Amino acid sequence: EDIGYVLSTPTVPEFLTGREFLKFFMDINEKSIKNPKSIDEYFDYMSIEPEDRDKLLKDYSHGMKNKMQMLINIIAQPNILLLDEPLTSLDVVVAEEMKQLLRSLKQDRITIFSTHIMDLALDLCDEIVLLNHGELEVVEKTDLDSREFKDKIIAALREEGNE
Repeated sequence: EDIGYVLSTPTVPEFLTGREFLKFFMDINEKSIKNPKSIDEYFDYMSIEPEDRDKLLKDYSHGMKNKMQMLINIIAQPNILLLDEPLTSLDVVVAEEMKQLLRSLKQDRITIFSTHIMDLALDLCDEIVLLNHGELEVVEKTDLDSREFKDKIIAALREEGNE
């Protein structure tokens, strides 16, 4: 209840429409949703067009399915939100929408995400931790932006690839 998770490969019930999925999610979580809005207000918030709302989820693009995963976490308002590669396989427009959304979400909760995109981490994160040979390494943001540090990361990745 206090932890939400968004997979890099969206997992949604493809036999439901977007509207049916949101209604189902809201119905089973009715008691825990704070300040519920209408289904169409939630769709509007995520920029999901009216003509897409009643389509089967199996017909949604990867980005649209990702938006639906994000939307149920926005509705549930978990205190901690875990995101696995949140911008993977998204087109430029949806990726920019998701970055804006992630900026707004981090104000109200702890958001933890994995990414291979250093610029994304620099843009969105308050704190950065690298996984280096199975060990967690806290990194100063100023170090991440330096050419020397980027060269170190690239060398480590090449070394790992040659093992």
